[in-house]
Amino acid sequence: MVALWLLPAAYLVGSFPTANVVARATGHDVLAEGSRNPGASNVYRLAGWKAGLVVLLADIGKGAIPAGVGLVLDGHRGAYLLGFAAIIGHVFPITQRFRGGRGVATAGGVLIVIYPWIALGLAVVWFLIARVLRKASVASIVGAVAFPVAVALTGHPWGDVLITSALAALVLLRHVPNLRRLLRGEEHGLDTEPPDASER
Repeated sequence: MVALWLLPAAYLVGSFPTANVVARATGHDVLAEGSRNPGASNVYRLAGWKAGLVVLLADIGKGAIPAGVGLVLDGHRGAYLLGFAAIIGHVFPITQRFRGGRGVATAGGVLIVIYPWIALGLAVVWFLIARVLRKASVASIVGAVAFPVAVALTGHPWGDVLITSALAALVLLRHVPNLRRLLRGEEHGLDTEPPDASER
């Protein structure tokens, strides 16, 4: 059984302001510039692909490390518990007055630990969609919807399908502003910096 004290520890790992730290190191304020979303896509637009990649890998690690600890201590249940705490920390970080990112990369880190092959396959799909359409939000939305479907189709227990569906629902809720802009044809791409859009 995962010790309860590890839940707030996992939350704090998830709440580390990766995007803020990296953006400030390059002379940018990720909460005041671009889309104002503290995520890898906004850092990519503001500071280039190297800075964006650092944020992406770090945010994946913020989910993978707590989930890995949970997996060792208590199997899939522990991985889900600590991983979910890390995702909540990333999405609602106390370090940033609860103004966090979308949770895609951190959730991806959790799912890499539990379902590495499914996560790898969907990572390829995400990359292809983002590269062709130049819209990270579309790739993230497709990935969120596809993950619980893939878990179900590969014969995993329905409990796992329900849990991954809940994670997908959280990611989709965080993308509601993006969905609205997509419907209006106003969603910004990876190579554009929206002056007034907010993804908070």
